[in-house]
Amino acid sequence: MTDATTDHVFELSSKKVASMRASLVIVWAIVTTCAIIFIFAYATQYFVHYDATTFGPYWPRRGALLLHIGGAVVALLTAPWQFWSGYRRMPMTVHRWTGRIFVAAVALGSVSAAYLSLTTTFGWAFGLGTISLNLAWVATTGMAYYAIRHRLIDLHKQWMIRAYVVTFAFVIIRLFNDVLPTSGFAGKDLAITMTWAGWVVPLLATELILQFTQIRKTLRRSVHPASATPS
Repeated sequence: MTDATTDHVFELSSKKVASMRASLVIVWAIVTTCAIIFIFAYATQYFVHYDATTFGPYWPRRGALLLHIGGAVVALLTAPWQFWSGYRRMPMTVHRWTGRIFVAAVALGSVSAAYLSLTTTFGWAFGLGTISLNLAWVATTGMAYYAIRHRLIDLHKQWMIRAYVVTFAFVIIRLFNDVLPTSGFAGKDLAITMTWAGWVVPLLATELILQFTQIRKTLRRSVHPASATPS
């Protein structure tokens, strides 16, 4: 490979990387904005208006609900910082501590979520959906933690993406329940459907993207095996 060809390939690669980075920044900015709007529009009301009217059927279990909301809010806010600090190659101390906070938030939020699911007053179908969401939350976060403990960086990144997609289900469910045209559907049926669709569909889409990206990388290595070595 000539120097001119090498320079051209490097230039194209640099432009592609820059474009991908810009796209990622835009995506994460949108996701973070949605999370912040969700927190101020829905989560904070339970802390500001501490009464039976606000909590509704959760009033007898308000302590568990507040713990669950608090864990979810912290997880929603720390995960984007996890990705940003890793992407910008900031000091690993910052990255590690935001990761620990995320895991702790999921642990607290999931324990209270399990209690709320088992004591739900919305029926067994709703409870089964929320328990499944909770298990997905714990499982994806646990796999991300397990991967990083064994220094499997790429797998850790993939599982952190999955974990945040499941965390973001709280936002997606609210969007479909209260904002999008689906909010006009029957209340109980919609609530049960969204306990599944709110995380299964986004997680499926994420998995397809992750696996497609991995296949593309593998194909590029097999087609251009010499590109990684100097000529």
